[in-house]
Amino acid sequence: MTDRLMSLAHNPLTRGLVRALGLPQPTQLARARVGWSARPFVDRVLAVGGTPGGFARQQVHAALTEGGARVVESASEGADPELHGIVFDATGLEGPGGLRALYDFFHPRGPRLARNARVLVVAAVPEEMERPAAAAAARGVEGFVRSLGKEVGRRGVTVNLIYLARGAEARLSGPLRFFCGVACTYVSGQAVRLSTGVRPPSAVPLHEALDGKVALVTGAARGIGEATAQRLAQEGARVVCLDVPALEEALKATASRIGGEALVLDVTATDAPARLVAALKERHGGVDIVVHNAGITRDRTFAKMTPEQWDAVLAVNLAAIVAVDEALSEGGVLRDDGRLVYLSSISGVAGNFGQTNYATSKAALIGYVAALAPRLAGRGICANAVAPGFIETAMVDKMPLMTREVGRRLNSLSQGGLPRDVAELITFLASPGAFGVTGNTVRVCGQGLIGA
Repeated sequence: MTDRLMSLAHNPLTRGLVRALGLPQPTQLARARVGWSARPFVDRVLAVGGTPGGFARQQVHAALTEGGARVVESASEGADPELHGIVFDATGLEGPGGLRALYDFFHPRGPRLARNARVLVVAAVPEEMERPAAAAAARGVEGFVRSLGKEVGRRGVTVNLIYLARGAEARLSGPLRFFCGVACTYVSGQAVRLSTGVRPPSAVPLHEALDGKVALVTGAARGIGEATAQRLAQEGARVVCLDVPALEEALKATASRIGGEALVLDVTATDAPARLVAALKERHGGVDIVVHNAGITRDRTFAKMTPEQWDAVLAVNLAAIVAVDEALSEGGVLRDDGRLVYLSSISGVAGNFGQTNYATSKAALIGYVAALAPRLAGRGICANAVAPGFIETAMVDKMPLMTREVGRRLNSLSQGGLPRDVAELITFLASPGAFGVTGNTVRVCGQGLIGA
């Protein structure tokens, strides 16, 4: 589908008019065309700095260098090169005075950020700090990150934060590759916690991490589910694509394109969990990755909503997920070191007019993930939620023109995301390299102006 404003802003004949009218001028976002690489930062210049006493800088430097980056640590190093990224270790902050380091480091480097550059700040977990003043400084970094993201987003630059637990430094490589790489194109203004609760997986190259893994993607016939199935298969996973009988033809087409397997099943059916467990056991012996993407909407204002509309949404978006998870656990199908990813929504974070049922189900998934993650950590399993914002799907294409245009602009990047953007985050969270990330909810919304 066409973003008309994007087309006008990049057309030499009309860009002047767009500028004169004061309309947003969205940057053409950089997106990956291929799968993961052993050295994703080749030919990229990244500035690295930090506060005295920080405990992440050494690992940051090593991971970026291993990925092929040219790392610069002085503002005057070289001939003021254009920067493709900035990574700052703020884990050494001890109090309010230390926050000046953010200004001193970023102020001279901000103007040198290239279009589609990546900015990442690493801070200590506020709750782990012994002194309240140090906790305040650590939490203050989040305000800096979110605000900076809104200032530089118009150039396609993303800005994110990792709260790093003590002892989790060795878990930084995977998240650094994602948040400093091209795949992070529509993830901005996010604060992700990196913890030590999940045991490390067997050592495998990050760019070959999904080879031979078995992945289940529900709602895989179209949209985000289809893009996710494609992306997982691109990284070598064997994908079981599941969707309802009404979408059987589209589902089989998706599975055929990626060399996957189609499983036609209504997840709300009473026998669906048992049938799913039996199919996974018989055909694959188990499953490594489960992406709970299937979901529906039945939008009405609460005053006009029928009991059937309420029940249908909660049944598909929440109850069926819990039932499937329980069956996978009881049936011994979910393998150790597995990955669970749940599709929540920005509606679950901020609510939405006419979506009390949908927002309830999506907010419930956020709570479910937070409670589930520590229960599975002992088996090396990570559970996370992904909350998409305005994503260009077939559903969006049916919106009235003005509603669609306004929705596209309500984020720092001033444009809608693509299903592939959501699939990129899901695929990272499904990888062994994400073993420090669990119990999180991460938005894919271009730093939407609605929600926290």
